[in-house]
Amino acid sequence: MELARRIRQIPPSATLALNAKAKQLQAQGVDVVNFGVGEPDFETPEHIKEAAIRAIREGFTRYTPVGGIPELKEAIIRRLEEDLGLKYEPAQIMVSCGGKHALYNLFQVLFDAGDEVIVPAPFWVSYPPMLMLAEATPIIVRTREENGFRLTPEELKAVITPRTKGLILNSPSNPTGSVYPRAELEALAEVVLAHRLIVISDDIYDKILFDGQTFANLAMVDPRLKEQTFVLNGVSKTYAMTGWRIGYAAGPAKAIAAATNLQSQSTSNPTSIAQKAAVAALTGPQDSVAQMVAEFAWRRDDIHRRLLEIPGVKSLRPGGAFYIFPNVSAYFDRIQAAPGQSRSGMLAEYLLEEARVAAVPGGEFGEDTCIRLSFATSRERIATGVSRIAEALQKLGG
Repeated sequence: MELARRIRQIPPSATLALNAKAKQLQAQGVDVVNFGVGEPDFETPEHIKEAAIRAIREGFTRYTPVGGIPELKEAIIRRLEEDLGLKYEPAQIMVSCGGKHALYNLFQVLFDAGDEVIVPAPFWVSYPPMLMLAEATPIIVRTREENGFRLTPEELKAVITPRTKGLILNSPSNPTGSVYPRAELEALAEVVLAHRLIVISDDIYDKILFDGQTFANLAMVDPRLKEQTFVLNGVSKTYAMTGWRIGYAAGPAKAIAAATNLQSQSTSNPTSIAQKAAVAALTGPQDSVAQMVAEFAWRRDDIHRRLLEIPGVKSLRPGGAFYIFPNVSAYFDRIQAAPGQSRSGMLAEYLLEEARVAAVPGGEFGEDTCIRLSFATSRERIATGVSRIAEALQKLGG
């Protein structure tokens, strides 16, 4: 049987293969420290759970409007205005089955074959494949570690062609934890405006910020950009609701209507019960968010300090999210990579086999000198895991 060309062009995920190997070891009783998980290790707050239970008991278990219930759209609108100063109407909001689903829908309705979309690297692993499924061409721009892995106006200008249609920005970043300051966004905004680029602003980690930083995106720094920017967010990371699958997009009404129409022909509405829970998350007490961020900040400091104590390892201090992206390339020449294997994939496999630590190869994110470690795990597991990494690297002669 011949599969469709669109799916044949999507590369297999080395991350999933490594994760499967880690789970196999765990099933055999092996103690594996898993730094690969991209979700908070906290419970969904009780008032959110109760809202879902109440929805079930009240029979709110049927189809809803495709793009989200009015109550949830209004909650999103209020949150965007209060937190970001951005005003939207219900017709400019689409609720989807997770942030990834919202991105997929938008890529499908915004981009055509031959359109180029700029993706700064390191990038979230799903951006290029989803663009390819829309028949667009991802233009990967490698950013520099000395700039905090943030795109500069000069780097952006250098890759713009007559076919360039869009730009994806993710701040705070998965995988680096880097955060774009407002001044850097203002400089990028001039280039974006000059070339009328569509901006996909992936803000899913906007509440997970450290050191008193304030969040900003391109739509906020220049009002002229609001009409060509799509703001993507959801409840997964901020409220520890990854499994509830509620994400949303805000942007120009014409494109939001088209994306909602696409959704009507695929998943239809997001889960009714999860939508009610999301209303409670966005409108209810926010103290659990502050508590979670404070704990992540402690872990950030701890894992960063521990990694820098390992000879040859360099690491930026993340400004947000719950990932750290250490440069481990000093050890690459001490291991033999398998044919076709990335250098970071080679080291990640070594750490899993030798140290019983699961990390994600940086090559999956477009930066092969690094590995990604999630500190969405306990303080004890962080200490154990980094100690194991240090011992394993020492065996290589570090």
